[in-house]
Amino acid sequence: MAVLVTRPSPDDATTAEALRARGLEVLRAPMLRFELVPFQDDADAAYGAVIVTSANAVRAIAPHLAGHRLLKLPLFAVGENTAAAARDAGFGEVTASRGDAGALRDLVLARAKSKQLKKASPILYLAGADLARDLAGELGASGFTVVTQTTYRMAPAPSLPREVCDAFVAHEIEAVLHYSQRSARAFLDAARSGGVEISALALPQCCISEAVAAVLRDAGATQVTAAASPDENALFEALDRALHKRSG
Repeated sequence: MAVLVTRPSPDDATTAEALRARGLEVLRAPMLRFELVPFQDDADAAYGAVIVTSANAVRAIAPHLAGHRLLKLPLFAVGENTAAAARDAGFGEVTASRGDAGALRDLVLARAKSKQLKKASPILYLAGADLARDLAGELGASGFTVVTQTTYRMAPAPSLPREVCDAFVAHEIEAVLHYSQRSARAFLDAARSGGVEISALALPQCCISEAVAAVLRDAGATQVTAAASPDENALFEALDRALHKRSG
């Protein structure tokens, strides 16, 4: 019996490795595909900091960053995974929040309150094309000027891999992991088009947040578990609970 990981590549490989280390079999079906958006560098912009809500936003421009002035700026990341990607890209001053856009906003506001960050200097927001939250607007309401630079987009996968559909039919999958609302919706569409929606939704659906869990519940899934916090360790704990309940 396997756990299905729907997280986009390359992060799905890291998740699969961590699950195998816990003694679980893994199947992968990345439900979103990474696509680059050309980086529009404004050489005249005097940014005071960089904010990032996705590791992919940094990976998308990493090839352009060697010796770049942006690397000298403080960077505030949504979580440790994104922070690690920023450090790998060459940023020297990286601070991670506790895993969601609200926590990142609060971190930036706290730095401004303590005079470690000046509101007079604009913030560069490296982002994806589809944003679940208006972080720039929220910071703008607090007196910041935020310049959003789209560096990538995630396109939904049109179908599930054949081996995954076969595994659903053969009852060889015991749970599904979901990492975002968009990837969850893409999974539902792909399961429906592959004719395995009923089999898929009959299984435990383990979600990174309540917002993601709502997508699965609205689709008719009855065994939906949300992580206590929006990070992978908490998601794995939710998976453990779901599998324990299923085996019990």
